[in-house]
Amino acid sequence: MRAVILIRILVGWVFISEGIQKFLFPAALGVGRFAKIGIPHPEVMAPLVGAVEIACGAMVILGLLTRLAAIPLLAVIVTAIVTTKVPILHQQGVWAMLHEARVDFSMALGLLFLLIVGAGAFAMTGSRVSDADATEAMVAKRRGGFEEFKQPPKGDTSDHAHSGKS
Repeated sequence: MRAVILIRILVGWVFISEGIQKFLFPAALGVGRFAKIGIPHPEVMAPLVGAVEIACGAMVILGLLTRLAAIPLLAVIVTAIVTTKVPILHQQGVWAMLHEARVDFSMALGLLFLLIVGAGAFAMTGSRVSDADATEAMVAKRRGGFEEFKQPPKGDTSDHAHSGKS
């Protein structure tokens, strides 16, 4: 599927952006935030998470080991939901939590989608046959076969080419 690249760009871009911001604004989004929400060893974990978000986000966009890159990002987003959104649920209720968690849930679903379908077309790694070509071949096979193989060879005027017999 060629449209998978849109999901890869969406998911990868959000993680790259968030990873960079952990370094640009450490008090608000990096070490300071990690300390505030109780992440152990925030001085180590914030830069580590930021680096993982940047590296794996770039891998997702490029379609480089997409499924593998999605796994640590899922761990990051699940941790974010548990440490920052569940407390909102308990303190402010479901609607406040759903509002605050909309990007987190979208990223989690996007990552699950990429784990299931893979990188799709325009990926740096994958099979030589694109997903779209493989799908087209599967549909053609279900419809009765590949028409290009049913046609007689060009220039063949023998009777067996037209009768369907060998």
